[in-house]
Amino acid sequence: MTHTVHPYSHRLGILRDWKSRWFTADPKKYRQYVRADATIREFLAKRLKGNYVSHIEIERSQKDLRISVHTARPGMVIGRSGENAIKIKSELANLLKKVSPLDTAQLHFDIIEIRSPESNAAVVAAMVIEGLEKRFPFRRVMKQTMDKVMANRDVQGVKISLSGMLGGASMSRTESLKKGRIPLQTFRADIDYAHQEARLPLGQIGVKVWIYKGDVFKDETGAQS
Repeated sequence: MTHTVHPYSHRLGILRDWKSRWFTADPKKYRQYVRADATIREFLAKRLKGNYVSHIEIERSQKDLRISVHTARPGMVIGRSGENAIKIKSELANLLKKVSPLDTAQLHFDIIEIRSPESNAAVVAAMVIEGLEKRFPFRRVMKQTMDKVMANRDVQGVKISLSGMLGGASMSRTESLKKGRIPLQTFRADIDYAHQEARLPLGQIGVKVWIYKGDVFKDETGAQS
């Protein structure tokens, strides 16, 4: 029997690092931090929808709380003269006061640009959703997006899967397209994965994207290459 494992968690500690990095031995603080992290991610997912956000990293120390947003559209997140970024930071500060009033850490809000958006699974999934919500035929959206991804020289394989009432059908089904290799069980395989949902009048359509960017080996010094 086989088990389906999330490609990101499958490689934690090998190729991937945790997206929330902090430590506390106090059970009360632990509950408070987990709740705060979940609230921050939920707020930013709604607030920055459509800005091609890949992932959000949260790092805590004794005095600082650093939130890093990785996006393919940093200009839209920052806004003119940084107005939008300042507004988001103040909204986050007010939200954290409600969720964890005893937390006195200083908030830092960083926006990091994704250099190669076509090789990022979350950004590619957002591209597919954008096409679906504009009512383009789903097969054309999948094929055009896949061609864009494979045009990137870093990408060796891509798979896109859609599930739901596709093309206005009365029954839900799953459609997939694949190009190249996707070695899911190989630990050293650098596979980026994302799962998002498109909201259409007939219902939600699930979008899954796998992108394979080659194998990562360690050299003699221990550094990954």
